[in-house]
Amino acid sequence: MDMTTLSALAEPNRMKIIELLRDGPLTVGEIADRLGLRQPQASKHLKVLSDNGILEVRAEANRRIYKLRPEPFQALDSWVKSFRRVMEERFDNLDHYLREMQSKEKSQDPSNE
Repeated sequence: MDMTTLSALAEPNRMKIIELLRDGPLTVGEIADRLGLRQPQASKHLKVLSDNGILEVRAEANRRIYKLRPEPFQALDSWVKSFRRVMEERFDNLDHYLREMQSKEKSQDPSNE
């Protein structure tokens, strides 16, 4: 997992751009309009996302069309899954420990005799 991906996504307007592009490719103008940004602002954010390999740009006549690249999100998903495995293991250990404690309490409870 490349930390520059997370850094690029950390800025709120860039995250909003990613959310917009989930539904499909858009031009700079469409992105700027939907987010209420000036076109130079949108272009600056799109450049950061493109430079970090998150977006793919295609020139069509005088327009630039941006779309999401799947690879950074696949890497992010794998990274998150690695934490999920660790957390599930910890929860399993906690569950085992709590069951053990309950068993000990029951065996030491004088009202059970």
